[in-house]
Amino acid sequence: MANQGAKKRKEENSKHMAKLLRIIIICNVIYVLVRMIVFHSSVTWKHWFGLIVTSVAYAIPYQQLANMAKPAYGDDGDLIDGGFDMSTGGVCGYLHDVIYITSFVQLMSILSGKFWYTYLVVKLPQLSFL
Repeated sequence: MANQGAKKRKEENSKHMAKLLRIIIICNVIYVLVRMIVFHSSVTWKHWFGLIVTSVAYAIPYQQLANMAKPAYGDDGDLIDGGFDMSTGGVCGYLHDVIYITSFVQLMSILSGKFWYTYLVVKLPQLSFL
């Protein structure tokens, strides 16, 4: 009874991480199908580079979120902690934002390469100290 909260958080985290993984896979599949196959005649090295950049921009935050969501078990195998609460802000919120912005940029870059400037718009406020 005392570990009900940890069990619930573990289940919520696993569902949430599965949802994020589905978003990432769907965005990559759509990009490859539409940009690389349908519009194959206009594909250049920049599009391949963009696919690599977005894949890295997905992988790093996803891996960090997966580590945060990992449950902790005791020596006897009992669940101690269900993992970090994924609904909080701070670093967790920032990592979610990176994934969502990357999915937007990746899908919209099918229409126009100018959507890559969205990354600059997101980063410019952070560079205001220059």
